[in-house]
Amino acid sequence: MTSLSHPAQRRAIIDTCLAMNGAGINQGSSGNLSVRVEGGFLITPSSLPYDETAPEDIVEMGFDGTYVGQRRPSSEWRFHRDILKARPDVDVVLHTHSTFATALAVHGRGIPSFHYMVALAGGDSIRCAPYATFGSQELSDHAVAALEGRLACLLANHGMIVLGKTVKGALALAVEVETLARQYLHAHLLGEPVILPPEEIARVAEKMRRMRYGLPPDEDAAPEDTARPREA
Repeated sequence: MTSLSHPAQRRAIIDTCLAMNGAGINQGSSGNLSVRVEGGFLITPSSLPYDETAPEDIVEMGFDGTYVGQRRPSSEWRFHRDILKARPDVDVVLHTHSTFATALAVHGRGIPSFHYMVALAGGDSIRCAPYATFGSQELSDHAVAALEGRLACLLANHGMIVLGKTVKGALALAVEVETLARQYLHAHLLGEPVILPPEEIARVAEKMRRMRYGLPPDEDAAPEDTARPREA
């Protein structure tokens, strides 16, 4: 009997999809997830509930569109393939039909920098890609363009896509994007929100980068604003 390739990644995909549904950002078998592996990627199968998915159901695909496995790949395999080909900086593509992000997307609206946490998505906005039929090459092309310089985008009349280096990171970002979408919609109840300028989002992004990698604070920070270890 041939051993299953990439067992740890297959298990991580299933666990992440279950967590995605558990977090309330996806429902049933909608949404999908892929992880880069040597020579291609692993992707969730088509139309199979995540709580019924076993490691052998995860489909292994090549960048030429061929696949091996007992299941057909997700109908959205094209944008997973094309994003991974276009973005060597990421290894995970996660797609959900989360409620608040989709509510914005059905109006063709992205998420501007009304809150500094938008910087987590890699820029001063989370764009909304134009509508195209699910599973089509046109949708894939729109998604790749909307994700240029970004780690997240919305898909008009559809849902969201987020990117990451790990499944854990991608899931965390998806939850954050859904939270931002909810906050943005609620903020509109009081009128048009104040939008932070691009230079502030750039400043926030740099602070986040330094925190993520344990780098010293910005050299421009005043000494009294810089935390220091207590002397023994």
